[in-house]
Amino acid sequence: MKPESKTMRDVFIEALWRRMHLDSSIFFLSADFGSPKLDVLRESFKDRFINVGIAEQNLINIATGLAIEGFTVYAYAIAPFLTMRPYEQIRNNLSLMSQIKEINVNLVGVGAGLSYDVSGPTHHSLEDISAIRTLPNIMVFSPSDWVLADRLVDYSIKVKKPKYFRFDGKPLPNIYKTTRHLSLENGFFILRKGEDLCFVSTGYMTHTALKVADILKKDRISAGVVDVFALKDIDEKHLSNTLKQYKNIITIEEAFIGKNGLDNLVLHLLYKKGLNQRFINMGFTDSYLFEIGSRESLHRLNRLDAETVVQKVKALINKCR
Repeated sequence: MKPESKTMRDVFIEALWRRMHLDSSIFFLSADFGSPKLDVLRESFKDRFINVGIAEQNLINIATGLAIEGFTVYAYAIAPFLTMRPYEQIRNNLSLMSQIKEINVNLVGVGAGLSYDVSGPTHHSLEDISAIRTLPNIMVFSPSDWVLADRLVDYSIKVKKPKYFRFDGKPLPNIYKTTRHLSLENGFFILRKGEDLCFVSTGYMTHTALKVADILKKDRISAGVVDVFALKDIDEKHLSNTLKQYKNIITIEEAFIGKNGLDNLVLHLLYKKGLNQRFINMGFTDSYLFEIGSRESLHRLNRLDAETVVQKVKALINKCR
């Protein structure tokens, strides 16, 4: 079956709209940010939809107040503005408060990584993983496709904790045909097994990892691909048992590397478990991207495109042989 491209946010909002017909405790808040599916939700639930305006700090304050009263709340905005403008409110109202009281606030950020590619560095979201992962008591999810985003709706209602959903802003083809066989509690899924190395990827970069694995296969290099969709509260035992089968581990993420992102999650796990695999991290280095261009062109400029990754992997494998 040919993959179908959809945006994560529209699939998530449509699924949530269906749940809101059955559950009167769900509120949806927006920081003056829309989508076609959100128009339908707003019209259907005028008493449980609030547009707070371009006021992300107040977005978190209102969401917290509703959650303290027992409501399940979704706070929706562009990813860098949702995570960085109200960082103090997220820390004090959600991270601190949820340690002593049950609060179900779901931060829905759209525009992960370079989703808003031509909008420039103000709209790029390369720091959000690091920033939110630093805070205790907040779960972080970075799905790679809309099928997985849809599955997260029921989970977000069931698990009464603050969560940050990092959604891509562009339509992407589905990787998963179904998620019935997938455990959200594990926090990752083995998309492909390999022998020579394993890519550990998250979000958009899982698509790149699969593409690279296909190219490498033609040169008889066998690459595994592990899709990490939970960047906090991951099953460390299960993941370490998966990774210890490989001699070479490569993390690949559309975020800054060496700053508490996916690479630090994996590297810390390898250290804790006493594993000594060869480790390489791929992502964006310590500078912002002022070049204007498509996502693909920005990846090429920063040596994160599939062809460059293939070259890096071949150099690694040849060095090890």
